[in-house]
Amino acid sequence: MKVVHVTQPVEAGVAVVVLALARDQQRRGWDVRIACPPGWLTDQARQAGIPVLPWHATRSPGPRTALELKALRKTLKTIDPDVVHLHSSKAGLARLVLRGRTPTLFQPHLWSFRIAGGLLSRACRFWEARASRWTDLLVCVSDDELTAGRAAGVTARAEVVCNGVDTRRLRPRPKENDVPTAVCVGRLAHQKGQDLLLDAWPLVRDRVPDARLLLVGDGPLKDALHTTDHPGVHWHGHSDTPADFYAQADVVVLPSRAEGMALVPLEAMACGRSVVAFDVEGVRQSLDDAGEVVPRQDTTALAQAIALRLADPELAAAEGKRGRVRAEALFDRDRMTDQITTLTEKLVEGRR
Repeated sequence: MKVVHVTQPVEAGVAVVVLALARDQQRRGWDVRIACPPGWLTDQARQAGIPVLPWHATRSPGPRTALELKALRKTLKTIDPDVVHLHSSKAGLARLVLRGRTPTLFQPHLWSFRIAGGLLSRACRFWEARASRWTDLLVCVSDDELTAGRAAGVTARAEVVCNGVDTRRLRPRPKENDVPTAVCVGRLAHQKGQDLLLDAWPLVRDRVPDARLLLVGDGPLKDALHTTDHPGVHWHGHSDTPADFYAQADVVVLPSRAEGMALVPLEAMACGRSVVAFDVEGVRQSLDDAGEVVPRQDTTALAQAIALRLADPELAAAEGKRGRVRAEALFDRDRMTDQITTLTEKLVEGRR
């Protein structure tokens, strides 16, 4: 089996999933390659012995997109893969040049129209509906993501494969201090909602005066978010070892405005930590009774849910224990990679 994974972005959740799939398929004896721009994923793939096909694409569509797709078409024609697996909306544009000639999986990881606004959102919906004819299989990471796609007119044959994490590496560790601590891990970007969490934080401190918040990540909003002093907030840059921060948490917070199925709650549950999150795609399917889901962008409800767990560590610990069981049963990485492998094999055999 010769497979090419195509992705932009090359960091955070999408890149982690791509690397996990590529490593698993390589272990199965497949000829696996990744087409992507330089970045974290490139470095990790090369360390794992996975060939990288340079694809100099920006994160968002722009004036050079046509040239990017032309270059990708040339690369894929040279490789002549049995299947192409496209990850995220930018790579999904490659369906314009593939046009179904090669078996094509598309995994949005988060629909582009969920984070675009106004006319651009409508244009993205139109494109995704039209691109169904060149999508042999749509892979959604949550039931919510598939529902959103169907509502937008996406008709491609689809399967839901929930994201997975390494539950052997991510394990519960005892908290080393008694300071009430909330942790938020993620790229500092509008979609991830750290600004909403900072708006909620003074309400948390009103109820739990000694509470601290660890913000872990880097991104385009770094400078803007740092302009205001927030008592109890500690800034940390990007980390390749988020488990070290989960171990310090009573509660992990996901304040995102949109997701497909975020990895952070799954990682936190694997580490035995309670999770509080806005009601975005995939969250209810992830958490169940391992934390609390509050209405989207309701910062008062977010603050109350965080403060409750900081003030009652026994509640947080009980939710964390339930989360660990749930992560092992439903969101282990091997389950995810096995499902994707089976779907890929069936797709290629069906086309033959």
